[in-house]
Amino acid sequence: MISNQILQDTIDGIKAITRVELCVMDTEGKTLATTIRGNESFIEAVSGFANSAAESQVMQGYQFFKIYDENELEYVLLAKGETDDIYMVGKMAAFQIQNLLIAYKERFDKDNFIKNLLLDNLLLVDIYNRAKKLHIETNVKRIVFIVETKNEKDTNALETVRTMFSSKTKDFITAVDEKNIILVKEVKPGETYDDMEKTAKVIVDMLNTEAMSAVNVAFGTIVNEIKEVSRSYKEAKLALDVGKIFYSDRRIIAYSNLGIGRLIYQLPMPLCNMFIKEIFDGKSPDEFDEETLTTINKFFENSLNVSETSRQLYIHRNTLVYRLDKLEKSTGLDLRVFEDAITFKIALMVVKYMKYMESLDY
Repeated sequence: MISNQILQDTIDGIKAITRVELCVMDTEGKTLATTIRGNESFIEAVSGFANSAAESQVMQGYQFFKIYDENELEYVLLAKGETDDIYMVGKMAAFQIQNLLIAYKERFDKDNFIKNLLLDNLLLVDIYNRAKKLHIETNVKRIVFIVETKNEKDTNALETVRTMFSSKTKDFITAVDEKNIILVKEVKPGETYDDMEKTAKVIVDMLNTEAMSAVNVAFGTIVNEIKEVSRSYKEAKLALDVGKIFYSDRRIIAYSNLGIGRLIYQLPMPLCNMFIKEIFDGKSPDEFDEETLTTINKFFENSLNVSETSRQLYIHRNTLVYRLDKLEKSTGLDLRVFEDAITFKIALMVVKYMKYMESLDY
């Protein structure tokens, strides 16, 4: 179904060109869009015309035309005047609205197909049959991007993304929930993951500028066939979740670049609890004071370099050594030793993961 605003814009445009007054009504005579001023009632006339065999008819100084949606009468169009010129304008307007119905219906059918494809709601045979019917190529390389907005039902962000990719006939934009916009993008020959990263950056920058919306973008891997699109979508979803937990400072996250976060995300909670208890003897890194946590993070950022870390923290080298010795006494781990540093780093990430999973339970 076309929105009333689209209908209004259409007949406003036709009137501006032809200067003919037009009105679109439903089959019960309710006005959906009009350029005609006044409160003339056409309920009985429309009802009688809708039930007649005529495709067009002149009544009450207007020409009436029927507009169908797959053999079902959808609208009645009125053109003011009884001349042949008015008849021609009315037929052209009816033809235009008829084509809009077809275009919007096809867009809806494609959107519905893509949603079911992403959510794995289609049998393999149905995927190829429906793709053929909707004229969607099945052997085009594609990748799925998820654009997560801060606000639910962010229509500005959705329309901005649609505008960005409107000229790409093999790209599809849809939404499967309130906060996520999905882009199924064609990957052209020669394009790499670096190009996908650039596309994600353009989306982030454009939405920040045009829609005033801060977003996170995640994308999966490139797939070769339409049946594999759901896999790329699942990968993008996983990347989005992993990014929230371990890489909260990043606006763009790729499934192919999740690092150790990918492994930790798939650990069962009992195993995580056992690991943390073993490393910290029942304590939690949350219990460390802010100074200690800042020192640890900066030490890792500088690849365990004592001199550079103390310089960036504006403290004496001996002060940093004292803090590291103090941490070793409380945890048994010396961050200056590579194996202990790796263990501690993983433990911090596991704690982040556990806190995230606990927050989902509330």
